[in-house]
Amino acid sequence: MIKHENPANGNTENLKTIAGNAPRLPGVYLWKDEEGQIIYIGKAKSLKDRINSYFSGGKDPKTAVLMRHAQNIETIIVANEYEALLLECTLIKQHTPKYNISLKDGKTYPVIRITHEDFPRIFRTRRIIEDKSLYYGPFPDAQKVDAMLKIIDKLFPLRKCKTSWQRVSSRKSPCLYYHIGQCKAPCCGKINIEEYGHYVEKVQRLLAGETEPLIIDFTGKMHEAAKALQFEWAAQLRNAIRAIEDLAGEDSSVMDYDPEGRDYIAWAAEGVLATFTVFSMRGGKMTGRELYRTRSAADEGESLEQFIMSYYDNTRPPPHKIFTQNSTAENNLLCGWFKKNFDFEPELLIPTEKHHIAIIAMARQNAQDDIRKRLKERGAGPALDELARILQLPGRPERIEGFDIAQLDGRHPVASLVSFKNGVPDKKHYRYFKLRSVIGIVDDFAAMREAVHRRYSRLIREGKELPDLVLIDGGLGQVNAARGVIEELGLDIGIVGLAKRNEELWLPNTKEPLVLSRSSEALKVLQYIRDETHRFATGFNQRLRSKDLSFPALESVEGIGKQRAAAIMQAYQSIESIAAADPLELAENCRISKSAARAVRAAAQLALEDRKVRQQHFTKRTKPGRQTSMSIAEALAAEAAERTPEYGLSGKT
Repeated sequence: MIKHENPANGNTENLKTIAGNAPRLPGVYLWKDEEGQIIYIGKAKSLKDRINSYFSGGKDPKTAVLMRHAQNIETIIVANEYEALLLECTLIKQHTPKYNISLKDGKTYPVIRITHEDFPRIFRTRRIIEDKSLYYGPFPDAQKVDAMLKIIDKLFPLRKCKTSWQRVSSRKSPCLYYHIGQCKAPCCGKINIEEYGHYVEKVQRLLAGETEPLIIDFTGKMHEAAKALQFEWAAQLRNAIRAIEDLAGEDSSVMDYDPEGRDYIAWAAEGVLATFTVFSMRGGKMTGRELYRTRSAADEGESLEQFIMSYYDNTRPPPHKIFTQNSTAENNLLCGWFKKNFDFEPELLIPTEKHHIAIIAMARQNAQDDIRKRLKERGAGPALDELARILQLPGRPERIEGFDIAQLDGRHPVASLVSFKNGVPDKKHYRYFKLRSVIGIVDDFAAMREAVHRRYSRLIREGKELPDLVLIDGGLGQVNAARGVIEELGLDIGIVGLAKRNEELWLPNTKEPLVLSRSSEALKVLQYIRDETHRFATGFNQRLRSKDLSFPALESVEGIGKQRAAAIMQAYQSIESIAAADPLELAENCRISKSAARAVRAAAQLALEDRKVRQQHFTKRTKPGRQTSMSIAEALAAEAAERTPEYGLSGKT
């Protein structure tokens, strides 16, 4: 288990830190005292919000006492709030924390039982009997369970009698269900065990979540019934499909009533950091989760071997089945080790059934969340030191700024700037730029020059902090374009480009890129910044493009409002396409009159002419031969700044 140490003199602040690092996911949280004993267990739809609520507002006496004794908090992530409730109940009964209400009876939710008989019955129950019967659930909605059982009764002719097979097997004549086609009367020998077993197997697959083949089959039969005017049967099949879809996915991952002991082992790693998660199922219930933090330079297979041989011992023997996220089935070393130490070989399995896959996925999610916490606790220092060494920077790049360009065929060209401090986004320094030097053309190099010049000429004027490293989303061309502007400004700032195709690093004026290991922490920092610049630029570009859906030129036409203009833009995607469209085709596609179509096309053509005039005017003002002391980059930036200033997250700055 992970223990967050919490000194008694400052436990509140440390608990707040733990709460702040909790994920916004459903799960269970466990408060522990200084001896590591669980003193309270709770569930939450959002662990982060629920745990943080303990530190806001007034506290009732029970909560105040709890927090005085608490030294750390552990969280367990599950799939949904319902599973959090089931796990909470199981753990409360297992650990009996002093500040929880004691739970005496766990038979709250219904399950579906398939009896262990030659000719099984299928029915809903809340009582679990250890007689090798199969149980599915528990399910939170009893009405959905009943609806599913009704469908099973109608579609699968299994016996409905409530007495045991021994008591009905000697009947001479079948009951009413046989005569109405809802039972094959095994009691009278009308069906053998093999044929009956085929029906039971289909029900098992249905309850296990293998619903897609059945839904496809029922959908085809429903359409056939409708064509044959058998509307009542078609309606029953439709209701069956809805019931199956509603109930699908509600099989619990934390309680399944399978008495066989199983462990589920998953892991996550970043660099040399690795976390292993173990979910243990005993007696059909999840008895808890354990996290183990390690540091290892070994590959995944070797790390798993080492973990398994460290985890199981005489005090914690292995169960008969161990599920892992990757294969260990052919691992002779592990098999021999189990045989030598425990005198038997457990099955080492990769999950293939939906239920087991869900538990492994849940275990992996817990491991990934812990890796995230570990990286946050450690900080980006080692990764930044590695980055400084690789790029031969004079010191650790504590402030890194990233640029990206976004446009579509020259429309709404924008640049994004994101700023990171010690590997963490510093969003108050994020900026975006509406680019004016490349309107109507596609020139990423010119766009990059404009954005870089506008950013750093302003920082120089205002005497503000300059970055230690500039990251360009792109290859050598974009890097050299940015480097030229930085040199013109007389700055000495490190610069590197990250190309998406092979995640290559490009330095200015080089012929070959640097290729780092995909596990390199320095590369991961750059990837994070690059992805953030791309997200920020693309989002802004899309917002600007969305304004075209109410294009002013189109709305100037009488009878064309915002909705109609949006429909026209949706159909033709660009003002150029509208200007070139045939009026008759435009009228038909957009469901407007021919006269309105001609007016719309004319408005689009006028808009293009206006854009052309503005572009020519801009080109004259920034022509290289123009008598000016400014460089080309400065001229571009000056024109852009004159038209549109730099924007911050909250507007113009």
